[in-house]
Amino acid sequence: MDFGALSLLPSLIAIGLAIKTKNVIFSLFCGCLTGVLLLCHGNPFLASKALIGDYFFKQVMDSYNAGNIVLILFIGGFIKLLENGGGAQSFAKYVHKVVDTPLKAQLGAWLGGVVIFFTDLGTALLVGPVFRPLFDKLKLSREKLAWVLDSTSSPVAVLIPFIGWGVYIMGLVEAQFKNLHVDVSDYETFMQAIPFQIYTILAVIMIPLIAITKKDFAAMKAAEDAVADKPVPEEMEDDYVAPVDEDGYSLGNSNPLMLILPILAVFATLVIDLAPLGFPFAKIPGNAFRVALTTGYFLAGVLLMVMIYCLKVKKPKETFSIYVKGMVNMTEVAIILLLAWSLSAMIGKLGTAKYIIGILQSINFTPILIPACIFLFGAVISFSTGSSWGTFAMLMPLAIPMGHAFGISYAICLGAVLSGGLFGDHCSPLSDTTILSSMGAECNLVDHVRTQLPYASINGVLAFIGFIIAGITGSAISTAISVGLLLVVIFGWNYYERKHI
Repeated sequence: MDFGALSLLPSLIAIGLAIKTKNVIFSLFCGCLTGVLLLCHGNPFLASKALIGDYFFKQVMDSYNAGNIVLILFIGGFIKLLENGGGAQSFAKYVHKVVDTPLKAQLGAWLGGVVIFFTDLGTALLVGPVFRPLFDKLKLSREKLAWVLDSTSSPVAVLIPFIGWGVYIMGLVEAQFKNLHVDVSDYETFMQAIPFQIYTILAVIMIPLIAITKKDFAAMKAAEDAVADKPVPEEMEDDYVAPVDEDGYSLGNSNPLMLILPILAVFATLVIDLAPLGFPFAKIPGNAFRVALTTGYFLAGVLLMVMIYCLKVKKPKETFSIYVKGMVNMTEVAIILLLAWSLSAMIGKLGTAKYIIGILQSINFTPILIPACIFLFGAVISFSTGSSWGTFAMLMPLAIPMGHAFGISYAICLGAVLSGGLFGDHCSPLSDTTILSSMGAECNLVDHVRTQLPYASINGVLAFIGFIIAGITGSAISTAISVGLLLVVIFGWNYYERKHI
């Protein structure tokens, strides 16, 4: 049956409700319900039965999807242990011994955000408290710290294939490849898309560029000038002593190795298990990669729990409860994935992508603008909802099929989706990472958004230009051009301010 314009309803309802309610799960569910009602010709009983039996059950029983859910649960438990075991805080204390200049403080916070790549939300809560007193002492603004935290949380996490972000994204991509019946690796596509994550790359490299050149501008420059006149705080947080209970357990007993060794264990497991298959240079079967990665996170979690017990940081029962709580916290992610997979399957049956493609072909829409349009549309959705993950789930069923139909690289389309989602999320005061970054720096949320927005907007404009170039060339030279333009903007604005302001 040809549903025509009605095939757009599930996507439009999901996106519209997400913008209106800011609730991704509710919005995706309503989109799924609309889609299944269309397929069942409006019969609510048949629609309910089909939604559960033909979509929810079917998606969960798929071995690929089930593997992703199990992997996400183990990642959640591991991250929670790292955040609450004290290892990251202990590691951070060593930073204070070598950071003694404004440049070192900014680069140190930036590097800390890059190193804590395994958790986007944890970046603000782990790196922020470590560098906040250093920024105060060296007369750097809290707004600057909040920007660094925000620019090294999601933008770094989205570049890593073997953490929750990468697993989630590859799950969405694989669903589209199944619908299109193409034999393409989701892992290889993710890796190929990294050079096309233009906004993400610009956001990450802008921090050291600004720090080294000392060329702050707009609201951030005003914030930096204002803090230069403030006195250095007398009380620093380095003197804090963790309490010890009656059995001698304390976070003060933690060791930096509690951060380093478990992360090394994940990498070691991947290498040991996948090296015979040619990792990291050869194509690895998706199932083998997920099994190895799940095993790595499981063993790393066990190692961390043993270290927490042996060093008398926390009691075994409390440690295991933290691990389980981390798994429970990933339930929402699993639900979003289930709904996204189901909505994707419905959109495929309704022929939504085919309908959009047909319209674009009938009006002779130039395919070279598709990546830039995907980026722009993703930015609007993400800014309005404050959720990059929700944006990925809504856009992937449209972006990948459009790339397939118009002969545009899957990697470019994926890069456009991820960049658009990150750009909008970065600018949105509704985003959890934006809120947590202001909390981690103890900076007013409005001040954080106000000072970060000019930097993010410049990167967004340059990324938009980059995706136009990517649509024309199909090459990652687009990213290089965007980076070059960023250098021109940074030096050019500073020159303009000296001459005219």
